[in-house]
Amino acid sequence: MSNSHSFTLDGKLVLVTGATRGIGRAVAIGAAAAGAELIITGRTTGALEEVDDAIRAAGSTATIVELDMKDYAAMPRLAAVIHDRWGRLDGFVANAAILAPLTPVTHLTPDNWDESIAVNLTGQWHMIRALDPLLRAAPAGRAILVSSGAAVGSRPFWGPYAATKAALEAVGRSWAGESEQTSLRINMLNPGGTATGMRASAFPGEDPSSLPSPEDIVPAFLELLSDTCSYHGALVDARDLAGLTG
Repeated sequence: MSNSHSFTLDGKLVLVTGATRGIGRAVAIGAAAAGAELIITGRTTGALEEVDDAIRAAGSTATIVELDMKDYAAMPRLAAVIHDRWGRLDGFVANAAILAPLTPVTHLTPDNWDESIAVNLTGQWHMIRALDPLLRAAPAGRAILVSSGAAVGSRPFWGPYAATKAALEAVGRSWAGESEQTSLRINMLNPGGTATGMRASAFPGEDPSSLPSPEDIVPAFLELLSDTCSYHGALVDARDLAGLTG
């Protein structure tokens, strides 16, 4: 069973996208408490500054980057800044995502579909492409692509989100296979149902106290970011890895 104190990230530089709320916020603060220095991205500076305050309270520091996942040109610029300042990136958590309107696929507008693909898939590919050399430059680079149970099985009304998460898993498996002969470890992580704002918008009648909090699943992220991570190219269940099941 994992716990948040089992894995140290001392001296690591970790980038978390979508870090202003929910799982991304909890992972950024948890990684800071484990010793990592953070780069956090999000769409609003004010929200990023609030997370920065929490990271400082956890005993670490952060660089905040206002970033829209549809601003693809900004991603290689960000990578260049990281290269010039640190020369490597130890961890990357691809967490940012949006949930399209929950409606039949035939009722979606083209804008609904295009934005989901742009943020949840194309933006992720641009980040992977930009950050891969920095992760390979680290002694033990780690990447986590946040997936969802919606990627498998049948979930009516979740078409764009399910499609993008399934595609992201496929990209992650390809990237992992292409990195077999390196020290880089790449995994997909399914958080499961978690008490977040996105979850509440999708299931408004659900009692959030019946779900794990984002903080509850942070140990799973810390394990996959650690030097001792033994997974590669795997789809990992966060609840199992965090010791919340069984």
